[in-house]
Amino acid sequence: MKKGFFLLAILLLSSGCATYQSSTKSARSDFYGGRFADAAKALESKAHEDSKDQLLYLFDRGMALQLAGNFKDSEKDWIAADKMSEVKDYTSISTEMATLLTNDNIKQYKGEDFEKVIINAFLAIDYTLQGNFEDALVECRRVNQKLYKYKFEAKRAYEQNPFARYFSALIWEASGHPDDAYIDYKEAYKLAPDFPYLKYDLVKWAKRLGRQEDLKDWQKEFGEVSTPSSKEESKTGELVLIYQQGRSAEKRPNPASYRFPKFFHRGSLTREAVLTVPDQNIKESTREIYSISAVAIKTLDDAYAGLVAKRAAGIVAKAVVADQIRQKNQLLGMIAWAGLNAADQADLRFWETLPDTLQIAKVRLSPGPHEVKVIGLSETNAPSGEQATFNVNIDAGKTTFLNWRSLR
Repeated sequence: MKKGFFLLAILLLSSGCATYQSSTKSARSDFYGGRFADAAKALESKAHEDSKDQLLYLFDRGMALQLAGNFKDSEKDWIAADKMSEVKDYTSISTEMATLLTNDNIKQYKGEDFEKVIINAFLAIDYTLQGNFEDALVECRRVNQKLYKYKFEAKRAYEQNPFARYFSALIWEASGHPDDAYIDYKEAYKLAPDFPYLKYDLVKWAKRLGRQEDLKDWQKEFGEVSTPSSKEESKTGELVLIYQQGRSAEKRPNPASYRFPKFFHRGSLTREAVLTVPDQNIKESTREIYSISAVAIKTLDDAYAGLVAKRAAGIVAKAVVADQIRQKNQLLGMIAWAGLNAADQADLRFWETLPDTLQIAKVRLSPGPHEVKVIGLSETNAPSGEQATFNVNIDAGKTTFLNWRSLR
């Protein structure tokens, strides 16, 4: 009988706790209302409090802080989250047994694999926006180092991240290391051959670095690509827009079984953006280089077999425990069996505030101050109603980075 009452206590505990989604409803309302500083403040206490959901608070608060322009505090939260997600999983035997009898929601959230990887890309953005190119490059390398480990040590079919490669190339170029930039542009091309800016980047640097064999190959593949000389280019500066588009895929119960989670795309009104510089009559559309949602969906789908195996073991464990209780008390055994299966819900925790895709736009501008507008566009290329205005100062021969997020 004691076992039966203990089990019922576990069921009540697991079903009575507020979910992360419900406890952060107000903060998410602020975030998606563009009130990023308010969202960060609402998440602050829980982000620095030990709990099974602390990693999620750190993820979301770091994002809110970045979009609020508070890069230093954003770094702190994401560095803490990075360390927490990398700690080797340890779950006590009693807790592990409890997850078989209830669900994984009672365990500490350690993050999906793609979340553990993308955090370094967002740290790289933080550092870059502050002009700290050295640390930004470290984070770009860490993205692909993690993916390499997953692929060759954990035997997971993950490819390198094209955004991290291309962003690394941009930073190398901005910091005056053209050879390293060219290497990463080539690696990015292997991962995202349809990304349009790469034709220009590869031809430009093959010419300037004297890579004649490479240049012949690129010209054969791309046709004629016009690029300015280094002297001409030195008279202008480059503006790079990092555009975080929409909301990432959402984790919901799998329609095939409520016991398993599945990621689903969330629709976005704003699908791309156009970077406009009125005083120079320049308009440049953003180009997608990485879909976080697509990676999230694939990552969880690839892990489905392991989830099924664990839940199958859980069903067996439930049957054994319920039968033991039934032998002592028929009614309590029936209640336990029903309660155990009702409690076996999918773990729906995920990094809520990630964007759907990462996109980039690049333009060259004359030195001096400029008013720059970023206008969101719908799927039909009509203005979506989301936009932002920036005042930037362009230096000749230098690169300036901007970051913008659409939320609808």
